[in-house]
Amino acid sequence: MSFDLHVHTTFSDGKNTPEEIVLEAIRRGMDTIGFSDHSYTRFDESYCMKKERIEEYIHTVRALKEKYRDRIRVLLGIEQDLYSAEPTDRYDYVIASVHYLKIGETFVEVDWSPEIQKETAKTYFGGDFYQMIEAYFETVALIPQKLRADYIGHFDLISIFNEKEALFSEDDPRYLKPAFRAVDALIRRGNRVFEINTGAMARGYKTVPYPSDKLRRYIEQQGGRFILSSDSHKKETLCYAFSEYQSEVKEFLTYGQ
Repeated sequence: MSFDLHVHTTFSDGKNTPEEIVLEAIRRGMDTIGFSDHSYTRFDESYCMKKERIEEYIHTVRALKEKYRDRIRVLLGIEQDLYSAEPTDRYDYVIASVHYLKIGETFVEVDWSPEIQKETAKTYFGGDFYQMIEAYFETVALIPQKLRADYIGHFDLISIFNEKEALFSEDDPRYLKPAFRAVDALIRRGNRVFEINTGAMARGYKTVPYPSDKLRRYIEQQGGRFILSSDSHKKETLCYAFSEYQSEVKEFLTYGQ
């Protein structure tokens, strides 16, 4: 089976319309395409779906599902941020993700730029990156308490700008221990499916996917499973580098049946 369920469109911060994505998926001979635009977050509308477009998004994807039903399976999903208050009961599946640290009443982006990461560490954590990392993984561990999650999105997003360990060591126990605790918390509460996300590779930030190899091994040891996701923001990067990680996916997972 050939499918990609983590795909963004012009309804949030993607470059292509849903129909353009569907046609590209058909051209590639894919079996299933799933849309997962960013859920509305009231405190930051710079990247997410606007609240007034939610109904249009749902209607558009459902119409495409019917229009192309004989050529490809289309699924209606959402990438739900931990701090989004929007309901998710109308979607075929939910990718649960953390994009922010909430510090007091302030929301700080985790993945906007290395400069913001450095400033966040300096302003709120005394310049200690590992304290910020611990806060991030503690936030990820909250997902089961707050969200429906069919699978966990880019588990170690905090590492997006850490190619060649430019900001911190991913072998340091101060990095690994909070990450392992978050894995344990998620799996203990039934969130066993994690994406192998190649989105940062496609955008040139990283040469490896999320989660890192060491974290994937730990997730697998704890009974976790994986699904391949491109986190694509344009049609050209659908299924990006999937062939490199296909062997790690023990079973194909689909939703909305």
